[in-house]
Amino acid sequence: MGPARIRAIIYEVLMKVDEKLVRRIARLARIKVSDSDVQHLEGELSSILGFVDLLSEVDTDNIEPMTSAVDREMFERKDVVTDGGYPDDIVKNAPERDDHYFMVPKVVE
Repeated sequence: MGPARIRAIIYEVLMKVDEKLVRRIARLARIKVSDSDVQHLEGELSSILGFVDLLSEVDTDNIEPMTSAVDREMFERKDVVTDGGYPDDIVKNAPERDDHYFMVPKVVE
C-alpha cells in the first residue's frame, strides 16, 4: 500500500470524525465522555489524523527499518530452558506453595 493510498484512507477517516465515531472510540477505550466534550474531541481527533496525514508525505523509500537510534549489535544468548537454579528463592514469598509450585485459589468451577 503506497503513500497515496494511505493518504486517501486517512482523508476518508478525517471526513468521518463525527459524534458517533468519538463515542465509539471512547467506548472502546473505556473512557467516559460527557455530551459537552464530544464536539471538542471531534476537533482533537481531526487534528491528530491531520498530523498523521502530514507524516505520510515524508519520503521513506531509502530508509532502512531500525530498532534503535543507536547502531549497535544486539546481545544474543542461547535459547536454553533452565529452572533458574534457585527454585526455593522463587517461591519463598508465596502465601502458599507445594514443593516448588505456587498454590492459587481455584477460579473456575
